[in-house]
Amino acid sequence: MKNLTPKGIAFRISLFVATSVTVIVFLAEFFSESIHFLSLFLVFVSSLVISYFGFLIAIEQFIYKKIKLIYRTIHNLKLNKDDALSDFSLNKDIISQVSQEVIDWDQKNKLEIERLKDMESYRREFVGNVSHELKTPIFNIQGYLLTLIEGGLYDEKINMDYLARANKSVDRMIALIEDLDIISNLESGVIEMHLKKVNIIDLTQDVLSSLERKAQEKNIKLTIQNTLNKSVWVMADADKINQVLVNLIVNSIKYGKDGGETKIKFYDMDENILVEVADNGQGIEEKHHKRLFERFYRTDRGRARDSGGTGLGLSIVKHIIEAHQQTINLRSTVDVGSTFSFTLKKAKQ
Repeated sequence: MKNLTPKGIAFRISLFVATSVTVIVFLAEFFSESIHFLSLFLVFVSSLVISYFGFLIAIEQFIYKKIKLIYRTIHNLKLNKDDALSDFSLNKDIISQVSQEVIDWDQKNKLEIERLKDMESYRREFVGNVSHELKTPIFNIQGYLLTLIEGGLYDEKINMDYLARANKSVDRMIALIEDLDIISNLESGVIEMHLKKVNIIDLTQDVLSSLERKAQEKNIKLTIQNTLNKSVWVMADADKINQVLVNLIVNSIKYGKDGGETKIKFYDMDENILVEVADNGQGIEEKHHKRLFERFYRTDRGRARDSGGTGLGLSIVKHIIEAHQQTINLRSTVDVGSTFSFTLKKAKQ
């Protein structure tokens, strides 16, 4: 009976019934000594036809009441009895079909449940991170203002200093909100990419010039290694890629060692150009690599917060690169250094 269609099941049952009825009639005629083979044939055929359609209707009703309910549930369908036949063919093995549908539905929903659990966990962590990041500057501002209200305002030794500190905390909050707004807009597609032909070498040189003083403060050397020995043109949003380079190079300075070096390299990858930002700084432990591009994720929360970052820089970088339909990767070894690499589509010459 395995893999039988409803019609097949109805036929086998009706065949058994017709045979049984014919045997009974045959025995009755045998004992009455008046056997008519034509009548036996007619009894067999009529019993077969009547029982076949009777069982077929019964099975059909069972499908509507039982299996159809399951099928509609797992597909979230709202079908009435009139159009139910359009979904089920009695020439098919409906039981096996629905059984497989249930298995597929169960597996799909398990994955969906796991995804929702991950999203809920991410949401709780995100809310907690935002709260934590805002709490520090808010409490700082509150402390400075209370001190000024309680008389510090008239103390020339502290009034301007505390106002400056409060203003710095406000700037930190503004930077945090602006970074969150950028990520939100990138995710929702509000910010459009204005792709055009860009000389990535010139763009990188402009970024290095703007960060030269910051690098000098830590005695870090910034260099471009153009292994292609020519202008490198890519299709990109210049402003967004400028932000990517700034974030990556600032990070290399921030976590680089005194007297270290940050190198920006370019490689021809056929249809794409590979850009690498490499430093010889403190490096990042492998356990942090997978989560490094998440919002607010820090390998060392205290030290990163003291450095003045919002914890959103790498997340913004990842969103911008993905908005260009490209990828970003990390290679890093503790006490050796880190290399962030991303690709950009090569512009046609």
